[in-house]
Amino acid sequence: MVAHNQVAADNAISTAAEPRRRPESSSSSSSSTSSPSSAAPARLRPCPAASAPAPAPAPGDTHFRTFRSQAEYRRITRASALLDACGFYWGPLSVHGAHERLRAEPVGTFLVRDSRQRNCFFALSVQMASGPTSIRVHFQAGRFHLDGSRESFDCLFELLEHYVAAPRRMLGAPLRQRRVRPLQELCRQRIVATVGRENLARIPLNPVLRDYLSSFPFQI
Repeated sequence: MVAHNQVAADNAISTAAEPRRRPESSSSSSSSTSSPSSAAPARLRPCPAASAPAPAPAPGDTHFRTFRSQAEYRRITRASALLDACGFYWGPLSVHGAHERLRAEPVGTFLVRDSRQRNCFFALSVQMASGPTSIRVHFQAGRFHLDGSRESFDCLFELLEHYVAAPRRMLGAPLRQRRVRPLQELCRQRIVATVGRENLARIPLNPVLRDYLSSFPFQI
């Protein structure tokens, strides 16, 4: 993961003549801003399936591009930390591996994994009515959006929540690596769904519990 200065091997794209680079934060402190995106419907484009797995890099190597600003760096490292905590991030899982895991699942089941594309951090693999497919998650101007969509979000998990709650329900339940979730995670999810993440700081709890609630303030 970016947050731990390690990126899993399967999504690294490299050749002997082109070594991968570590992610770096720019010295610029300017933050990227973007006006709210149009909600016009758009056709999402699936990722092409890779023909063969990429060779494993040395620990700490990454195919991610250099960050343009500290704000970009912070946003991606936060997304990485949240992915580590969510339970349905599958790291370097290949396109084929993701589709095989989703094939027997209900329509809407999804997972997040590293993208194999050099200009893309993550990919969303989802079981559609026609079968499993994968869609790139782009990060541009400090915002996340799905390939082929004009809707963009400050946070990767806000993007996921949007498609889970959308009328067409493109996304359903995530495919977690552990099928049985800890009780504390289920309680946190219920509290967030009940009071809303914007109100978590108002709950009269001790700092430890409040920090736990705010560590993953999403309903997924």
